[in-house]
Amino acid sequence: MASESVHGMWSSRLMFILAATGSAVGLGNIWRFPYMAGENGGGAFVLVYLGCIAIVGIPIMMAEILCGREGRQSPVNTMKALAARSGQSPAWESLGWLGAIAGFIILSFYGVIAGWAMAYIASVGAGDFVNTTAAEASAHFSNFTADAGLVVLWQTLFMVLTIFIVARGVDEGLEKAVKYMMPLLFLMLVVLLGYAMASGHFMEGLSFLFSFNIEKITADAVLMAMGQAFFTLSLGMGAIIAYGAYMPRDANILGTATIIAMLDTGVALMSGMVIFPLVFANGLEASAGPGLMFITLPIAFGQMEGGQIFGTLFFILVTFAALTSSISLVEPAVAWIVEKVKITRAQSAWLVGGLAWFVGLGSAFSFNIGSDITLFGDKTFFDTVDFLANNIMLPLGGMMACIFVGWLIDRRIPRDQLELSEGVFNVWQFLIRYVSPVAVFIIFVMSVFPELLKF
Repeated sequence: MASESVHGMWSSRLMFILAATGSAVGLGNIWRFPYMAGENGGGAFVLVYLGCIAIVGIPIMMAEILCGREGRQSPVNTMKALAARSGQSPAWESLGWLGAIAGFIILSFYGVIAGWAMAYIASVGAGDFVNTTAAEASAHFSNFTADAGLVVLWQTLFMVLTIFIVARGVDEGLEKAVKYMMPLLFLMLVVLLGYAMASGHFMEGLSFLFSFNIEKITADAVLMAMGQAFFTLSLGMGAIIAYGAYMPRDANILGTATIIAMLDTGVALMSGMVIFPLVFANGLEASAGPGLMFITLPIAFGQMEGGQIFGTLFFILVTFAALTSSISLVEPAVAWIVEKVKITRAQSAWLVGGLAWFVGLGSAFSFNIGSDITLFGDKTFFDTVDFLANNIMLPLGGMMACIFVGWLIDRRIPRDQLELSEGVFNVWQFLIRYVSPVAVFIIFVMSVFPELLKF
């Protein structure tokens, strides 16, 4: 196996940590996890979640990193090479395909939602939400998403930014982007946290987020924690395998994966510590999803002193988080095309990104001119691709990674790549063989058949 990737290398372990954390930190950290924790036991849920990170997230992330660093190619060609070296069927390259396709599909609709965040930088900055009412904020969001041309315009701007970064390569594109954006993201979070602390309702927000309510830890809450632990680390979509291919050989995989998981969790919790004091300071109801991001928070910022400035900063933060994730989603497919077709990286990036933009039009139109078009049951195009990628393809990719690395790969590869003591290696091997795949299988079943949670 090659010692370096033909696509380039991260200059240091820190750059890999920033890149992988950027891939993991996304919209879900900001609008989903804090609310999930607050509604399902607060500090008790966070503890359960951290346990799930330890037994589900980190072992699978380690498996994906070691595959990438051993193969030094795109996820598709890495899995093909590792299967051949381990005496396994070449069909295992389908694991790389599954991740690359899932990442492509997610990018197609992720670009639409990220475009909304970019649009709100302009809206909040222009003062559109100063002293706004709930009805006015809701109408603003409805009118924006109903305007197909406007939604596509912002989707296009976000996708162009993503493609431009990826086209410049690992050194000049991906690394430079995360080198500046991730520290700025953390800095913006700290500034916004200080703003939230001055809101007068900081302790109320902390209470919502961290009150230790063990009675709320139901089977449903544990499943939610397990699912979040898997999805939040960008597992099953080829991104970590692709990034692992550019990881320096002297970087410790266990320590690196643990730092990434903790940084990802830290961003999610800090986001909650920013959001909920502002929500409660204005007598608003805590909510999850787009309603929190694009209706509740603009109302809060519009009613607070300095809200126009800090609201703009918040949506810049959200856009940065989305951008660092989107570049990792496009990388697996871009790397494979460069290896297979022998075209330039820039051409490959514009090809993949352009196709993702075109497919994303279906999601963009799902909120306006195509809202009446359904594909499966009552699912719009957006709902369908979201369900296909997140509920089916990612868990399948995670299970396949566990099976291949846990049972089928040449045993010398994980021992050589992980460089763990015998005891720690045996614990990791037990988790990747038995615990993690069972957990991801449960996530998969419950995602596809949610009605089972009623029993």
